[in-house]
Amino acid sequence: MQFYLDGYRPGDPTVAEAHPSVAARPDGLPADCDVLIVGCGPAGLVLAAQLAAFPEIRTVLVDRRDGPLTVGQADGVACRTVEMFQAFGLANRLIDEAYQVNEVCFWQPDPADPSRITRVGRVDDVEEGISEMPHVIVNQARMLAYLLDYLERSAARLRPFYGMRVTGVRRDGDGVVVDVGDTTIRAKYVVGCDGARSAVRAAMGRELTGDAMNVAWGVMDVLAVTDFPDIRLKAAVQSAEHGSVLIIPREGGFLVRLYIELDGTAGVTPESLAAAANRILHPYTIDVRGVGWWSVYEIGQRLCDRFDDGEAGSPRMFIAGDACHTHSAKAGQGMNVSMADAWNLGWKLAAVLRGEARPELLHTYSAERQRVAAELIDFDRKFAGMFSARPADSGEEFRRYFVTQGRFTAGVATRYAPSMITADTAYQSLAEGFPVGMRFHSAPVVRLADAKPVHLGHAARADGVWRLYLFGDRGDTLQRVAASVASKDIDILAVFQQGHRELAVDEMPAALLPRKGRLGLIDYEKMFCPDPRGGDIFDLRGIDRDAGCMVVVRPDQYVAHVLPLTDVDELGVFLAGIRVDTTVQMETRPSTGRHDY
Repeated sequence: MQFYLDGYRPGDPTVAEAHPSVAARPDGLPADCDVLIVGCGPAGLVLAAQLAAFPEIRTVLVDRRDGPLTVGQADGVACRTVEMFQAFGLANRLIDEAYQVNEVCFWQPDPADPSRITRVGRVDDVEEGISEMPHVIVNQARMLAYLLDYLERSAARLRPFYGMRVTGVRRDGDGVVVDVGDTTIRAKYVVGCDGARSAVRAAMGRELTGDAMNVAWGVMDVLAVTDFPDIRLKAAVQSAEHGSVLIIPREGGFLVRLYIELDGTAGVTPESLAAAANRILHPYTIDVRGVGWWSVYEIGQRLCDRFDDGEAGSPRMFIAGDACHTHSAKAGQGMNVSMADAWNLGWKLAAVLRGEARPELLHTYSAERQRVAAELIDFDRKFAGMFSARPADSGEEFRRYFVTQGRFTAGVATRYAPSMITADTAYQSLAEGFPVGMRFHSAPVVRLADAKPVHLGHAARADGVWRLYLFGDRGDTLQRVAASVASKDIDILAVFQQGHRELAVDEMPAALLPRKGRLGLIDYEKMFCPDPRGGDIFDLRGIDRDAGCMVVVRPDQYVAHVLPLTDVDELGVFLAGIRVDTTVQMETRPSTGRHDY
């Protein structure tokens, strides 16, 4: 973490200095704004967090609820989502509080006595090496609390307006007019993060389409005493006659979530859910001593065919999260995919609003995320169906499917198709471990200036900045390339093949020691070397040692291009297809007061 860029300030360095616009902000809802976010769930707050990196953008959040969520709802946080929270500086807080999922157990009827269940398998929850981050469990209310706190500490000092119901949304020229309670707001862009009954989606004339599976499930967070041996492990339990239960240990060491298959939704109570769980778990018992939250829902997979209103021109209205895709909770993907929607959209809105990117960039949001949601729907339909099926028909297949789909559930399988922001794979052989269109897979390195072991991916913050990673040796080639791309308005980082004790900081080019802020301070955190203890990054990510390469990474940490180390002209052509003006220097951007790269 970097701070004190614009001068020393005592106190908590994670609290940014308020942007001047904060003092002039009205107490109530404004008459106009740049981005109006409807809904303060996971998607809405991640979108707000990304836009908060640009406090000059006027962002307004409204939510129909009376206040922040306090209990219940989603709880699974995929590895990729923890990576995203690292970019916001929130990963350590999340990991420290959460339950970490390490293994998954599978239980099915005992062949000798089908009335009893027995453990039939136990596997690692996450494939070794797919992420430096774990799969964790923490309730959605805490995830939202982290984000709300982040907004409060940001230079934008964003706070949601609760108790505000949207009653009308209509496109009006180059903007959108929204009726919120007794107030009318004109926004340049409106994003509906307002759930399955989205008012914004309705205004766009779009529908969620799909079929319900006619399967009901109860869910409850309980404090219980049990003799079931795997109560502190994630466990999928399928009984012979009484349905299935999914056991998810929760944060704190005592709380457990139970997803319980039901015959129907009529007359369900916490007591009836506990009784159903006991029937499934036989011969084990579970004595529920306290219920923190419970609910009942029916599984269904539904999807919108488009996530914006831009068929005939530049989009002005967007939808994210449950407003455009709904599915079961079994695979733990809903909250994760919703937050990924928001991050994908947030940096794009910021780039267009700030005049840095072509408006066509906004079309890539629906194109990229609708495809991801469609893949999720297909996965969830099969996963939920197999879990609800009789174990004799699908038990072994279900375990195999869980293992083979591990990268998908970890959130690291997404691959975006070629577009204006994702190139083809002509030079993929130069860096096989950084597939174009997939998230930048971090690896251990040593920072040259201070010899600190770090993860290379953690140099990227949620600041809307494109990054260029140069991989090579200390020879003149890499240094010339670094100097020649310094004018491309892109954050440049270099990874050398030599060990950190073989290189001298004072021999590095100025492009890798950029001066920043009003004091012209030197940023020493742009140069890295292999970490002999964590594995050589050139070997781990299949980087061509002889040729070297450039890896272009989008603000949401997805690899946009892999290029030969010396092909600066093609890099310029690629960026010119996105940028309005690639000659503007990064130093002209207003400081956010935190994480300035």
